[in-house]
Formats: sequence, structure tokens, C-alpha cells
Amino acid sequence: MAYETQILEAAWECPAQLGSIFPQWPCLHANTEKIFDAVRNHELPFGLFGVTVAPGTPIDFRFLTVRHTDLKSWMFHQHPDQRPTFLFGEQPTVNQQINFETYLTLQADRDALEVRLKANESAHQKLLEELRAIGLERENLRILVEAHGELSDRSEVGYQRVIGALLETLLGFSPSGKPNSVFDSQASIVDSITSHYAGLPGLSKRSLDEKFAAARRSISRL
Repeated sequence: MAYETQILEAAWECPAQLGSIFPQWPCLHANTEKIFDAVRNHELPFGLFGVTVAPGTPIDFRFLTVRHTDLKSWMFHQHPDQRPTFLFGEQPTVNQQINFETYLTLQADRDALEVRLKANESAHQKLLEELRAIGLERENLRILVEAHGELSDRSEVGYQRVIGALLETLLGFSPSGKPNSVFDSQASIVDSITSHYAGLPGLSKRSLDEKFAAARRSISRL
């Protein structure tokens, strides 16, 4: 800080001379150039006389100012391995420090977790759509029963085959080997239905297990 004025004047007039004027700080020139480069390329917000201006505003570097928060944010994202005290405060002890490789590893883990969360959201949405489809099928069957009374043996076999075909489709695979749904077993379908339609007559676990088993048998006999 004692040399602040001399450093700034040299940086304005001839940045390349910083290395020879202040040999005790060999990185001074390189770091100053990084800041000027970030300003020129609109990576670091800057201002004139302490007032932030729009990116691309012509600037005389003698009057350049950068807000503390903007510089800290830029350092954090562009140079995470560097934590100057005047921006980040006192550094932790050696045993508490996180090196740059660890930081990159943690960042990669975070990015991977975000990808998994997005995939889970997509799978959850697909599950809801499939459950709605099952619900609509059940509602259509209920309407048919109310409209026509008791099912004939032939009609009951037909509905069993519809349910059996639906189950086999949900549990099957595409020609490329990709699962058709998020369900991997009949039990998982039963669990989903009982959790979403708990208490509805005819949709208990025992009833679903019996009906699904009969439906799949009607398909297997074809």
C-alpha cells in the first residue's frame, strides 16, 4: 500500500516497466495486465471516478475505478486459486486451505450433481405422465362398467388383455434396448398406484397383484 501511487502511475504510463521498477513483486505486471485485459474484454465491470459505466465505454485508465465487490467476484470465478487478503480477509491455516485441484474436483462434483438432479426431474415428470395414463385407463374401465353393467366373460377377458398389454409395454424395452418406462417390475407399478390412490376401492395392493397377474396370464396364453 505504501507504493500504491507509484504503482498506479507506472501502470497507466508504461505497464511493462512495473517489473523493473518493482522487482520485489515479479507478478505485479502480469496481474495488472490481467485486470486491464478483463476490463477491455467486458469481463470485469468498471467505472470512472467511482461510478460504474456501461461495458464498452471509452476509458482513460488514469481514471479507472473497480468496485470491491466486482473485483472480488471476478477473482473468485476467474482466479479461484488466488485469495488476496484485501478482498477475502485473512486466509485459513495451512491445514484448512483447499488447493486448486480440490476446488476443481468439488466443482466437477457439483456440476455432475446438477445433471443428475435434472435427469431425476425428467424421470419424475415421465412417471407422473405414466401414472396419469394408468389412471385414465382405470377411469375408462369404470365408466364402461357403469354404462353396461356387469362385464361379460368375453369383455372381462378383453379388458384383462388390455391391462396385460399395458403392463408388458411399461415393463418392456425399445428395439434399441432402452426401457419403455421408469418401472422395472410389476411391484414398482403397484407401489406407485397404491401410494397415489390410497384408499380407493379396488386399488389395494392385494387386489392389484391379483388383477395384474391375471392380466399378464391372459397375454402369455396367446
